[in-house]
Amino acid sequence: MVLHHGFVADTFVNWVAPGIVGELTARGHRVVGIDARGHGRSGKPHDPAAYGESVMARDLRGLLDLLGAERVHLAGYSMGAVVSLLAAAGDERVTRLVVGGVGAGVVEVGGLDTRALPTGSVIAALTAEDPATVAAEAAGFRALADAVGADRAALAAHAAAIHRAPMPLTEVTASTLVIAGDEDPLAVRPAVLADAIPGARLHTVPGDHLTAVRDPGFVSAIAGFFAEG
Repeated sequence: MVLHHGFVADTFVNWVAPGIVGELTARGHRVVGIDARGHGRSGKPHDPAAYGESVMARDLRGLLDLLGAERVHLAGYSMGAVVSLLAAAGDERVTRLVVGGVGAGVVEVGGLDTRALPTGSVIAALTAEDPATVAAEAAGFRALADAVGADRAALAAHAAAIHRAPMPLTEVTASTLVIAGDEDPLAVRPAVLADAIPGARLHTVPGDHLTAVRDPGFVSAIAGFFAEG
């Protein structure tokens, strides 16, 4: 099972700390997490040309090649959900897929929903000298970046290169579960996304973009879905 974290976070913050890795390993699964470029333990160039979810999807497919597994269960959250959808499209090795923290924006704007969180606000929040000047809609990402000691210039570089193109959702062959927090402004109308992926299911949990992943229902939904196949 391969897990891809969201923007600003890393494997530990998104998947280990909420207990998801512990739950999956307790069930006997082999779990692999990837820290995306610009995040966690990976390299952190400051050139936007080094970023974008399409580039991260190439990295993710490279990891699947390295693992050499014939069948993979894949989960991604927020940015990681976009990366995972791109990587899973047309790749029959991915037999089960979970995408969390995203909704109609994936279908309607081709990635994370910049209508709720404009790219300019994110970049300004990450590059501001004084956190007190950060716009309210982006304050949570700045606070998280400071809390985990992130390279904010690297994160801003990725924010400048986020995916904005039609998503190949009809090419996803994996059984798919869409999970969204019921108060997540970046995952509004998740049914639109679920309806756009062949055979996908939808599950909602309490919480917003930064808290839904810590809800016990999020963990149990992933573990239960993966256990089916």
